[in-house]
Amino acid sequence: MSTAAAGPGRGPAAVAPGERGATRIADRVVAKIAALAAREVTGPLPEGAAPPYATVLVRNGAARVRVHIELGYPDDIGGRCGRVRRRVADRVRALTGLRVPEVVVQVERLHLTEASGAARGRTG
Repeated sequence: MSTAAAGPGRGPAAVAPGERGATRIADRVVAKIAALAAREVTGPLPEGAAPPYATVLVRNGAARVRVHIELGYPDDIGGRCGRVRRRVADRVRALTGLRVPEVVVQVERLHLTEASGAARGRTG
């Protein structure tokens, strides 16, 4: 009787954990995680705004992320981008185990909000 037929995890036919292989997470999966994380922070979108999307490059256990967002105006654009950057890095790291040395937030478009519409008519 052969010991190879003993089944997985039993006997000498078992493969050591370090030799079983590796899990590779596709760039597009990391991009979806990053886009969802950005949506968590940006809150409700201004009328006519596209939802955030991301592009990712994964190499050597690190993910370089570029997030594209549209924001309402006026707003604290720098503060909002900082929150998006931190949230994306944290979520990608937590869900994939990848290092995230770089998150670039690119504001594609600013949308005037209702609050700014009233201010637009003022002169002063």
